[in-house]
Amino acid sequence: MKSNKDILEEILNKLDNMTYISPSDIPNIELYMDQVTTFMDEHLKANKRNSEDKILTKTMINNYTKNRLLPPPAKKKYSRQHLLLLIFIYYYKSLLSFADIENILKPIIQDYFFAKNNPDISLNEIYRQIMELNIDNLTDIKKDLIAKFDKAQNTFKGATCKSHEQLVLFSFTSELLFDIYLKKRIVERISEYLSDDEEHTKK
Repeated sequence: MKSNKDILEEILNKLDNMTYISPSDIPNIELYMDQVTTFMDEHLKANKRNSEDKILTKTMINNYTKNRLLPPPAKKKYSRQHLLLLIFIYYYKSLLSFADIENILKPIIQDYFFAKNNPDISLNEIYRQIMELNIDNLTDIKKDLIAKFDKAQNTFKGATCKSHEQLVLFSFTSELLFDIYLKKRIVERISEYLSDDEEHTKK
């Protein structure tokens, strides 16, 4: 059985091995749906929890379009801008509802999906800077994980060795889940603000 320290080390190594799609990897040509799903699967397969998991399917893409997360394709072809949005959706969908994702992406789609809408900055540049920000934050995230683990190590000191390992892991997991819960609520509040702001603009 793995020790808690082994589990933490494995998690940290997994973070180091996570893959991100560089803007330079995204083709400048339009793609059909099959090509889009293949592209996403090839570039994000290292992030799968299980090897049989699908990064993106045709049904998913159709659902994103139906729920207004993704603009419809032009003549069944998806542009570079579509791919950029699909990558954002990939990261958001495990935590947020479609309604929240729509609220968050809607102003970006309206102002930046079509280059002519905002010539000062492209969707590609937005993606590049967001990804750089996230990669830069990875060091702080790893430090935070280690700090949370160290705090958890100091809990339940009166327990037996086996119970202590079990309870420390539960403490560590609970710390992470509470952190996710709080940040999810913050993002949901931002989503509500964006939705309220849009309704106010319409009036």
